[in-house]
Amino acid sequence: MGAWTDAAGVEALIAQVIAREGDYSDHPADRGGETRFGITQAMARADGYDGPMRRLPLSRAESIYRRLYWIAPGFDQVAERAPRLAEELFDTGVNMGPAVATGFLQRALNALNRGGRDYGDLTPDGRIGPATLAALEAFLRHRGPPGEMVLLKAVEALQGERYLTLAERRPANEAFLYGWLADRLS
Repeated sequence: MGAWTDAAGVEALIAQVIAREGDYSDHPADRGGETRFGITQAMARADGYDGPMRRLPLSRAESIYRRLYWIAPGFDQVAERAPRLAEELFDTGVNMGPAVATGFLQRALNALNRGGRDYGDLTPDGRIGPATLAALEAFLRHRGPPGEMVLLKAVEALQGERYLTLAERRPANEAFLYGWLADRLS
């Protein structure tokens, strides 16, 4: 079992994200507006929190990360097969949304299936379901232990390209580009 497949491992992963995201922020260039522990005001409101963002409880942020960024997108299921990849998907999902992170995985799996010889192409729908998990299992079976790291590099390459595109399209995002790249790409 990988480090992120047990409850203590997931709690440590969430703590790492919270430490990196910091406490309260309301950066003028951040379209997400107010955040606390990396949780945007919109996400907190959608989860039923109606208090001031400066007072969002840490336990509420941890719960949101666990439920909406780990379990709901199926990253816990990926962790059972490829724990390091699941860690990256979680972190990318926190920063860009779980559907974007899952889309990166699906695109990478499609590009690495050797023209469909190892498993069929997926429809990149941003959701981890039986087809995505089966493709991941087939990829890992065909490529062996080094396969997880290659797949991880492909996902990170897609993530890096998206960060650059965001900064190119909206110069205000340049304020975040260095940190995005430094903090998230291994």
